[in-house]
Parts: sequence; structure tokens; C-alpha cells
Amino acid sequence: MNDLHTLARDQIDDARASAHGRSAHLFLHDGPLRQTVIALIAGASLDEHNAPPAASLQVLKGRVRLTRPHGSEDLREGQVAAIPHDRHGLLALEDSAVLLTAVMTVEPRPLGPPPLVAPRG
Repeated sequence: MNDLHTLARDQIDDARASAHGRSAHLFLHDGPLRQTVIALIAGASLDEHNAPPAASLQVLKGRVRLTRPHGSEDLREGQVAAIPHDRHGLLALEDSAVLLTAVMTVEPRPLGPPPLVAPRG
């Protein structure tokens, strides 16, 4: 079992020691599900990149700005947001750790209404 507080603290320590001011640790990989703790020191960023099919970002410590081509959203400790499906980036407003939960593949949904189920009887 992983402790998110410990992972966040350790990754922030690693980010502070890193020349790039960031660190990440993938701690859960189960089929298409990935969970990663990412730490950034104040002012460090993840440049704009593509999004996985489905993802969320939860701030474990600090404050971050989720950037998009047409605006941004500031998030603080305890807040969670869906990752936009368009290109996006992340900027640390203070030393921060976030939990990225991503689903790397999504089964396509059939078009049209769901199939009818015949009543039993």
C-alpha cells in the first residue's frame, strides 16, 4: 500500500534536488490505469502536452495552474479537476505535488441508444 502524503513529500524533496525542479513517480500501473505523483518546485512547469483519453489531477500539496490554449485554472491543495482533452500544461505556483490519475485506453462507445433488454418471464 502507498501513502500519498509520504509519496508527495518524497517527490517534492526529489524535485528540489533536481536541476529541472520536478520529479515524478508512477506508483500504480494496472491495465490502462496509471497513477503518478508529480512534484514541481515553485515556478517549474510541465510544458504543453497531449492528454490521455481520460484523466484527473488532484493537488496533494501546494498550488498549481493547469494551462490550456484558451485559459487556465488555478488549483490548491485538496482540489481535483478533470484534465482537458486538448493540449495543456502545468505550472507550480508554489512547491507542489499532484496526483495524476490517467486511463490510457477507453473502449469506444457504440453510437445510438443503448440496446433494449427483453423482459424476463
